[in-house]
Amino acid sequence: MTANATVRPPTIADVVTAAGRLAGVAHRTPVVTSRTLDEQVGAQVFLKVETLQRVGAFKFRGAYNAIAALADDTRRRGVVAWSSGNHAQAVALAAQLLGTTATIVMPSDAPPAKLAATRGYGAEVVTYDRYRDDREAIGAKLAADRGATIIPPFDHPDVIAGQATAALELVEEVGRLDLIVVPIGGGGLAAGCALVAAAQDPPGRVVAAEPEVRHAARDALVAGHPVTVAVPTTIMDGQQTTCIGALATQVLAATGGSAVGVTEEQVIDAMRFLAQRCKLVVEPSGAAGLAALRAAVGALGDLTPDLRIGVILSGGNVDLSRYAALLA
Repeated sequence: MTANATVRPPTIADVVTAAGRLAGVAHRTPVVTSRTLDEQVGAQVFLKVETLQRVGAFKFRGAYNAIAALADDTRRRGVVAWSSGNHAQAVALAAQLLGTTATIVMPSDAPPAKLAATRGYGAEVVTYDRYRDDREAIGAKLAADRGATIIPPFDHPDVIAGQATAALELVEEVGRLDLIVVPIGGGGLAAGCALVAAAQDPPGRVVAAEPEVRHAARDALVAGHPVTVAVPTTIMDGQQTTCIGALATQVLAATGGSAVGVTEEQVIDAMRFLAQRCKLVVEPSGAAGLAALRAAVGALGDLTPDLRIGVILSGGNVDLSRYAALLA
């Protein structure tokens, strides 16, 4: 879902408000370091392990913040969302915790573990064909018919502010960062991290990594507005969105953010490193940021030993049989 130009982008003050709502509800996820990784990259790297967040991904932050921000009578009428999996689970759990109902539009080929988990949190799941159907149209009709509120996966101020709390916690724990590298699907996490990076003194910057076969983020930052692309065929199912949001484009452009592409081989290599060296299970989309950093892809600039880099490992929801096959 792309926002209207009249929607105000979130600010760092909104991020602080979101952190207050999430305190004691979201997990304050750990930060991991690796001397081997620092030596490989040639800089100091801090990994924020959002794979250990509730529902196994950073998405819980934005979903909970957005639903908690609704007026009580609005929230009671229920929420509708669309997602390939992590936002779906996040909205389902957040709705359950906040005492409302959730209907989630999910692709029929979404990972079985994500479909099962979404239903397990009590949500109604409506499936669609991601290559032929318009998930936003399906969701909009469901919301209109039921009087429910749409909680989009990325292009919403409260969603972005909630996602930003991952970077806020990271900076609070390790101090100022020169660079934050994140995966980008729709751009909610990247935009949120950009707000936090830019609020530092002196400001840092964000580099967002998308599948090499998908140019949605890179094209949007060149054009200055969202650019719609075909659904990419990629193992990074969390990044199969056809565009990044208008708010994400606006925030990233205003804060000097940039985007790069990563190959599937680079992502699998990053997943393997995380498993072997850090004992962390990370899904393909969740490893895209580290893949970009380890491959030293364009826009990262020169990496030096005094450079401090944060990486968001955004999710760990992957079927173990698929995970084993990818790493084999």
